[in-house]
Amino acid sequence: MAVVLPSMQMSNVQQQRILVDQLRREANIRRINVSIAVEDIKKYITDHEQDDYLLVGFSSQKANPFREKSSCSVL
Repeated sequence: MAVVLPSMQMSNVQQQRILVDQLRREANIRRINVSIAVEDIKKYITDHEQDDYLLVGFSSQKANPFREKSSCSVL
């Protein structure tokens, strides 16, 4: 018994229409130069660096969700 894949069930014309639709969607995407995108990313990083816990740390040990959990000890 042969397995028929969904892509094999579509005709070549249907596959080409799907491809053309995808290419049209991609062509309509607004694009910007990499140099502009990099400047935007750098500005975002500098504007938000005071909120970055990797740079400034946590206000207290309890505020750190990555701290080592205390283990139970038997007395």
